[in-house]
Parts: sequence; structure tokens; C-alpha cells
Amino acid sequence: MLEPRRRHLTSFADIALRVLSLRIAACLLALALPTGALVRASGPEPVELKPEARQAFALYAKLTDARNESELRGGYQLLWTDALPDKERAEAHAALLRGEVKIQKLQTQDGGQAIRCPGCLFHHWVAVVFVRQAKVDDVLAILEDYDHHSTFYSPDVERSTLGSRNGDHFRAFLRFRRHKIITVVLNTEHDVQYFRDSATRVHSRSSATRIAEVENPGKAHEREKIPGNDGGFLWGMETWWRMEERDGGVYVQSEVASLTRDIPTGLGWLVGPLVNGIPKETLTFTLEATRKAVQARLPH
Repeated sequence: MLEPRRRHLTSFADIALRVLSLRIAACLLALALPTGALVRASGPEPVELKPEARQAFALYAKLTDARNESELRGGYQLLWTDALPDKERAEAHAALLRGEVKIQKLQTQDGGQAIRCPGCLFHHWVAVVFVRQAKVDDVLAILEDYDHHSTFYSPDVERSTLGSRNGDHFRAFLRFRRHKIITVVLNTEHDVQYFRDSATRVHSRSSATRIAEVENPGKAHEREKIPGNDGGFLWGMETWWRMEERDGGVYVQSEVASLTRDIPTGLGWLVGPLVNGIPKETLTFTLEATRKAVQARLPH
């Protein structure tokens, strides 16, 4: 008759120990963090984008752009997966046809040496997806429809408007919302040029011309922080798109190089996920959302 009571008492003891452990862990965390870190839900203190960091990213973008131009002029191995060894290329091709997104981290170098980024970090990824039964014009219809990017790419893109268009040259506004532990909202402006290489090939080049972090987004006292003197979650963004029509659909590749602050000592848990995790996740989401938007417009 005593056995059930013993089990009952044991369960209460277990719960008490767990609660105590959680309280101890919370206290240790509070002691380990910088003063005020637990209460600054809006993120770390502002940091300044230094001229050396801006120059380093400009060099990084210039060299990356030159490599892209060289590959496009060559007219072969349009996709990053095309340059893989035979076995890996076949596996990647099969994965793309199954609907997967293939993604790879890149690093542009200067004469075989890594480009130093004082007080900042480069993030560089390339990814490709296959859109079955689509034409390049179907993909362009989505990419060039900036007034509806907030629909196609929600929730990453919260607002979007086409500023101007002159032939294949576009200027657009995109408001990004990115969340990981904390939420960051960014007002960004982009200069985009599309190039028709052939009836079945298209590429584009896009630069973020202005990036401003938004404080108190959606509230009456919303305001933009001074660009380059903010949380440093996105200071620069350069994008290269490639599209090729074959195999009964379109291969869509996007390459993005971005610039952020480095990880401040003691705030890796707060800043690290946004700075390091978001670029890869965002690119994967962007390609999946592009495919979904294109397929939604295809005749069934």
C-alpha cells in the first residue's frame, strides 16, 4: 500500500529538483551576460560601420562580380552544380529534379588570400532550384513584380513597391522582417538590372543602395536608425540571379553576398543566430518562395 505513495513523493521531488535547476541556470546566465542584456529585447547597442569595412565589402563585391561576368561570358557551367565532379553533379541534378534546393557557401578571395573585414563579417551563399514546366519569362514575371514581393516572399518581405522602371532597369523598395531570438526590421532600396542572354537564358545584377534599420516598427514612434550606425544586422547586400530553361523547366540560381557586424563578445547568443543563420535560411526560403509563386501562375 505504501508503494504508490512513494512514487508520488518521488515525482514531487523530481519536479522540485527540476525547478531548482532551472532557477540556478537562470541565475548563472544572468551573471554571465553583460549588464542589461536580458532586458534589451531590441538587441545590442548600436555599432558604427567603419570606412575600412565599407571598402573591404566594396572590394569583395567587385571581385565577386568579375568572377560572375567571366562565367557568364564563358557560356557554360551556368549553375554552380554544373561545376561539380561527375558523380556529385549527377546527384545534385537528381536532387533538383526531386524539388530540393541545393545550396553552397562561397568565399571570394583576392589573389588567393582571404579579404580582411575589420569589425565586420562577409556572408556569401549560392543556391539553385528547379521550377518544373516553367519558362524563363514565367520566372521573370515574378522577380520583376516588385509591387507584389510582399505577397510572394512573406513574411521575410513585409512591404514592397516598385520605385521606377526603365526597360530592364528597376529601382525597388523592400522592407525586410527577420526574426531569430530578436526581430529586426530593415527598410532597403535596390538597383536591379536584368540581361537577356538568349531565348532560354537570363541573368540579373542587384545592389542594395540603402539599408536602414527600423526602430519601433509599426508603432506611432517608428523611426529609422542612421544607416551604418545601428545593430549592424545588414550593412551591405549584393545579388546575382541566373535562369536557364531546360529539362522541361527552369533552373533558377541566386547568389548573395552580404555584410554584417562581427559578433560582439558576450552577445553571441543574441546576435549570432541573426548574423550567421539568417543569410543561408533567407536564400533557401527565397528560392522556394520563387518556385511556389511561379507555379501558382502556371496554367493547370
